[in-house]
Amino acid sequence: MKLSRESEYGLAGLVRLAQLQPGAIVQLKDIARAQALPQMFLAKTFRKLTLYGVLISYRGRRRGYALARPPKQITVREIVESIEGRDILRRCIFWSNQCSDDHPCLLHPMWQAMRPQMTEALERLTLNDIARRRGAQARDARRPRAAPRAGAAARSDRPRDLDIAGK
Repeated sequence: MKLSRESEYGLAGLVRLAQLQPGAIVQLKDIARAQALPQMFLAKTFRKLTLYGVLISYRGRRRGYALARPPKQITVREIVESIEGRDILRRCIFWSNQCSDDHPCLLHPMWQAMRPQMTEALERLTLNDIARRRGAQARDARRPRAAPRAGAAARSDRPRDLDIAGK
């Protein structure tokens, strides 16, 4: 279950919409610019998300995209399945092109045991959760940092991993 760059871009675009006023209709070029994403690639992804009911596409004078529901009601599982395909959580995380339930790889039993927990975690995690975390990270990045105190351990500047299990 390796996620593609398309999922990364789609999620980033959705986060932008989730951070705006509810019901905001935004042109694709503005979303792409705000998130530094390739517009044509994002257009393809947003078509999928519209087809699966995550987004609403508007044409005419008010053209653009809006979330189909409040961000709290859109799960990461729904987003990922809309972009990657409904079978994404059935694909093996180790060798997805060579492995399946019918022809398992050597590590497939481990994935079969973890799959229900991953599915549940992606079902619990919402677009709102991701948008809030992204907003907090952006605020933290803008905050001036104090000089380290003498003898204090240096703080890592690496981003923290996203805890999708909620633990």
